[in-house]
Amino acid sequence: MMYGCIAEHLGHSFSALIHARLADYTYELCELTPCEVDGFMKEKAFRAINVTIPYKQTVIPYLDEVDEIARRIGAVNTVVNRDGRLYGYNTDFAGMCALIERLGLSLKGKKVAVLGTGGTSKTARAVAAHLGAKEILVVSRTAREGIIDYAALTAEHTDTEILINTTPVGMYPDNDGLPVVPELFPRLCGVVDAVYNPLSTVLVSRARAMGIPAEGGLYMLVAQAAFAVEHFLDVRIPREKIDEVYADIVREKRNIVLVGMPGCGKTTLGRMLANRLGMGFVDCDEEIVRREGMPIPQIFAERGESAFRDCESAAIREAVAPLGGYVIATGGGAILREENVFRLRQNGLLIFMDRPLDQIAATGDRPLSSDREMLETRYRERYPKYRACADIILPIGSDAEENTQKLINALK
Repeated sequence: MMYGCIAEHLGHSFSALIHARLADYTYELCELTPCEVDGFMKEKAFRAINVTIPYKQTVIPYLDEVDEIARRIGAVNTVVNRDGRLYGYNTDFAGMCALIERLGLSLKGKKVAVLGTGGTSKTARAVAAHLGAKEILVVSRTAREGIIDYAALTAEHTDTEILINTTPVGMYPDNDGLPVVPELFPRLCGVVDAVYNPLSTVLVSRARAMGIPAEGGLYMLVAQAAFAVEHFLDVRIPREKIDEVYADIVREKRNIVLVGMPGCGKTTLGRMLANRLGMGFVDCDEEIVRREGMPIPQIFAERGESAFRDCESAAIREAVAPLGGYVIATGGGAILREENVFRLRQNGLLIFMDRPLDQIAATGDRPLSSDREMLETRYRERYPKYRACADIILPIGSDAEENTQKLINALK
């Protein structure tokens, strides 16, 4: 292996994807058991590697030199082989600094709570100290010397101003996880979450809903990779390149979610858009039929609307949980439950297909809009909700090709 990343598990890693956009070399993902690390590091059969969980401390004894930041943190995530001598660096530090700078946060004089005690926690603490934090709390499930528990945080430190989550709480596949309730901190003015899948964790989403600057860990992941490449190749990567690669990864991995009235053309346009963009396609109504083994009108007739909405929520939860870059066509009533909108937003861009009512036909296979009167009633009820949840409101007509091109233009 010339360049790559070692870890115990790398099933959901974005590192190869990111490095492919930053440099012209082959970047391999190498899963090692704890017993295999010793031989790998002694053999030195690589030019440069990244190191991630759980080996950021394990590799240190094998290194000939460790830079000051990595030594202070006690963790190395980048190793460069120069003529048989191994040099260790920590680019997570610079990556987190870049993320905080991008958010426009100032930690100077602030009270900062770092959630978690692992390697990323050590990096976050070093960053907070470097940026001038007044007080740094380390929070874990169990209190011990120098570390408080979550009960103490929420009872005695509600004046916390910055939250930095370094735990895996809220990470795919457990997207609903919340390490701490942000609403409990009235002076909160910034949230940084090292989790990057989903793009917007529950913690980030709730902080944003409070009007607080908040961001997940994808930008940090891209930035630390860029800084690692600088060590790998002895080059300088401009910040503009980091921003460009970040935007590319978001576009590739983010879902495009179509919402709107039954009969507005979400499924037809969704399939056409997915085909044009080379993305996967998911139709939530089709997923419900597949899961339940019966058509939607039968579910309504035998179980009622509430049971159908439960099936719909389950289908949405399954369809949108991972970062995958899908076009997702939702059912007309999917936005009626806030939990569905929240989940769709975690990894998705919501587009309201705003088609005039006179161009939408009532059909018998839609139980709540099977005749004209019912359709008009649903339209009046739901129209404000569609607009409120949408990131993009796209007026469309009856020409499918024209609508597809409008969608593509809107995404640019």
